[in-house]
Formats: sequence, structure tokens, C-alpha cells
Amino acid sequence: MNFLSYLINGISLGSVYAIIALGYTMVYGIAKMLNFAHGDVIMIGCYVVFLAMNGQGWPPLVAVVLSVIVCIGSWYRHRKNCLQTTQTCYPACRIDLQQSVSATFYRMPHCYYSVTDTKSFTNVVTLPSLKLAGGSLTISGTTIVTVLACVIIMAGLMIFIKKTKAGQAMLAVSEDKDAAQLM
Repeated sequence: MNFLSYLINGISLGSVYAIIALGYTMVYGIAKMLNFAHGDVIMIGCYVVFLAMNGQGWPPLVAVVLSVIVCIGSWYRHRKNCLQTTQTCYPACRIDLQQSVSATFYRMPHCYYSVTDTKSFTNVVTLPSLKLAGGSLTISGTTIVTVLACVIIMAGLMIFIKKTKAGQAMLAVSEDKDAAQLM
């Protein structure tokens, strides 16, 4: 049963990596540029969820939706700087995002978090664990939600690319930017 536990945990962690990789491949596949600040935008989203749940006591769904909105706003604000492949712009964009988080979350008067304090993140998934094989194999609710979210995001992205006009335009740009502009 240890092998199955390791396999399930590996699939769960691989699902997280796959979701992150989707962001990289979407930007690189279409714009042929690397998004060096992708991880920093994810960091901002994590801090928003953390403060919304632990600092304000908001429900997990509201915190996650707020995080998505803040990440989109952060991406929109930094989109020109973050999509540059030059080595001079990469550190500037990352430092800008990191300093924004530092200034916002660690220097607010009502926020008593120190940079060196350890933060414990409350689990946003309340799904119970699934026990198989007489209880010797346990799959956590977080693992189930992670794998399902990965499958849903990948399927939704595939449907968006293949079935919508905007998705077809993105696909056309990734194949031949000059011909897509002429169309």
C-alpha cells in the first residue's frame, strides 16, 4: 500500500506542477516570451488567501475568488514588464512584485505579521478523506480536489482553445503571427 500512497501523492503534486506549467505554456506558446514573474503572481495570490482567511476570517471560496481577482489585477499591472525576456527586466519585475507584497502585507498597521514569522496556512478544502482497502489507503480531500481541479482546468482550456473564437485567434497567433494579423 505504500507504493499506492506514494503514487497518489505524486499524482497530486504533479497536478499542481501541471497547473503552474499551463500558465507558462500559454504565454510562451502564444507570445513566444517567458513570464519570469509567474511564481511571484502566484505568491501574491497565496498571501491574499492567507490574509483573507486568517486575518479577516473570510470563507475559503470568497478568499480564493478575491485572490484570483488580485492576481489578474497584478498581472495586468505588470504585464509589459513581466513578459520581457531581457535579463535587465526580469529582476526589476520580480523585485517590484516582491516589494509590493512586502510593503502591503508586512508594513500595514493592523497586520501583525513579521517577515521572519512562520505562517500556518489554513486548509481551504473541507472534503473528507477517502479510505480504501480497509482503511490502509487514505486519499485526502485536498488530493482529490487538486487532481480534479487540474483535470477541469486542462479540459476547460482545451475547450476554450478549440471551440471559441478567442481561442482560435490565440492558436492562429501562436502558429503564424504575421498571417494572423492579416486576417
